[in-house]
Formats: sequence, C-alpha cells, structure tokens
Amino acid sequence: MDFFSQHIYNHPFLILFFSFIIGQCFMPVVLKVARARHFVVKPNKRMSHTGEVPNIGGIDIFMSFILTYLLFEYNQLHHSQFIFIGVFLILMTGFIDDLIDLSPSWKLAGECIAGFFLIILANIRLTHLHGIWGIETIPAWVSYPLSFFVFIAIVNSLNLIDGVDGLASGLGMLYSLFFALYFQHIGEIHLATLGYCLIGSLAVFFIYNVFGRTRHKIFMGDSGSLLLGYMITLFVFRFCELNTTLTGVSHISSAPAFMIGLLAIPLFDTVRVMVTRIKQKKSPFSADKNHMHHLLLKMGLSHVQVTLVLLIVSLGSLALSLLLRHLANGYLIMVIFLYCCTFTFIVWRILDWKNRKKNSSEV
Repeated sequence: MDFFSQHIYNHPFLILFFSFIIGQCFMPVVLKVARARHFVVKPNKRMSHTGEVPNIGGIDIFMSFILTYLLFEYNQLHHSQFIFIGVFLILMTGFIDDLIDLSPSWKLAGECIAGFFLIILANIRLTHLHGIWGIETIPAWVSYPLSFFVFIAIVNSLNLIDGVDGLASGLGMLYSLFFALYFQHIGEIHLATLGYCLIGSLAVFFIYNVFGRTRHKIFMGDSGSLLLGYMITLFVFRFCELNTTLTGVSHISSAPAFMIGLLAIPLFDTVRVMVTRIKQKKSPFSADKNHMHHLLLKMGLSHVQVTLVLLIVSLGSLALSLLLRHLANGYLIMVIFLYCCTFTFIVWRILDWKNRKKNSSEV
C-alpha cells in the first residue's frame, strides 16, 4: 500500500481515472433516484430540452470527488475538514435551490455560509494584491471582505454560465487541468490531487450531459455549478497566495490578472449581462436570454458547438494570459478586457447580419 500511495504521489494525474470510474459507477444510481424522486426539470420556455431530465448531476460529481479524495488523501482530512464542510454546505444550497427555487437572498446566504468555512475557518483567502494600485500585502479587515466578494463573484459567474450542455463542466475541466498541472509543477501535490479528482468527476458528468440520450441525460443543476465555483475559487485563492512567495519561472507576478484571464468568459459575461439589465432598469439578478451562450444559440449553433466555441475562446484567453503573464496587472486586465470585447463585438455583428438577412428575405 505504501508503494501504491508513493506511486500515486509521484503520478497524481492517475487519480482522475479513479475519480472517473467511481463517478461512472454512481451515475446510474443517481439517475434512478432522480427519476424515482422526481428530481427532474420539465421543458419550459427558457430550456430547449425535451422530456423530463434529472437535474442533480452535482450529486454524482460530489460523490466521486469526495470518495476519491478520501481514498487517496484520507491522512490529509484533518487539514481539509473545514474545506469539505463548505463543499457539502454549498452542494446542499444548490440542491435545495434546484428543488424549491430559492430567492436570490437565501441563495446568497447559503453561499456565504459555505464561504465562511473556506475563508474564515480554513483561512484560505486573498492576503496580497500583487501590486494592484501599488498595493502588496493587505490587512485582515480588507482581506476578508475582498475574499468574500471574489468568492461570490466566481461562484455565481460559473452558476450563470451553466446554460447549455457541457459548458460549465467543460470549462470546469479546463480550469481544473490548468490548476492541477500548475500545482503539480510547483510541488503542491495535495492541491494537484484535488484538481485531478475534480477533472475525473466532471468528465463523467460531461459524457452523460452532452452525449446522453433519453433516460441517460442529466443536468448539473445548481448543486453542481455552485460546487464547481467553490472549488475553482479555492484554487484561485491558493494560486494567488502561492505566487507571493514563488520565484523563478514558476512565479507569475500578475497572478490576480492572470486569474481574470483564465476565468474571462464567465466573469466578463456576468458583468456584461448585469450592466445591461441595470441599464434597462431591471434587477441585475433577473433571468433573461442575454448570456453569451444564448447569443451563440441565436446564431444557429447547437449546444455542442456553443460549448466548443466558448472553450476555444477560453483557451485563447488562457494562452494570452500565459504569454503576457509578466505584464503589470492593470495592463494584462486591459488586454483581456479588449479580447472579450472583441469577441462580443464579433458575435453582435454576426447576429445583426443574420437578422438583416432574415428581414430582407421576408420582405
């Protein structure tokens, strides 16, 4: 067993296969329970699926993720107990929201309680601004509210991006793969293990969500998207904190801006949609079909094509961030902002052209 554990420690990417297998074993059970207990989503005007589809994919993600972690990292559990209490609480917040449609305030309260265990009790938070506005280390009275704000922003941006098949899970796998490889590279094997666990769990869901037909299709639900946001926030916080002490080629001086570049699609889309709603004198939390995935669907793309386009754009943003990682935070943020604006402008122009073409043909 010691040899096996050492082999896994030396090759942590192997853990994703175990996570995948465990998730694959649990998925039929989750599907059966979901249908038996009516944990399903019926077709409505905001969704394009047909029939009743289970919406508790987050349960399978959680089960495979946590069981794989306990299998290989049980000796680290006493260091991670508050993290996983927070994981469970945010999973339950999403699950309850899927069942009874919580109000935004109650949903936010559940997210904050989960964040309390991550930021306050586990003490995983932002303590350094890496030179933004000339500020380096920040005091606790700034660190805690800033960390909660970033936590809520990331969690809800990934929650809102979950609108077409495979998008949230595809982005989650991309983000987790980057973090897993980076943490493994700098010797943070425990964090790399968490990343690889999450990749395997998300991969099972991705297959059922994208390629599942009739009784094998499942949605992530808020239970899955909130859990995903929680874990990505954990990785973001640790990435930024580790880059306050790293040196050499592994050090990324503009760590906060780099993270904005990595998460550019969900973050930019959330801000854009909320600003649009406010300009239209609507609640920023009101539901509409103005998200980027909705715009791409209006262009005539399928769910899979939308997911592929946004994954490619996200890879472009990541590549740009890697290439310019030594720029000052402000300059890198500006480059990423222009990148996202250019992509949005192109989508708007294509939609405008399609609408004009449609109108002219009708005339």
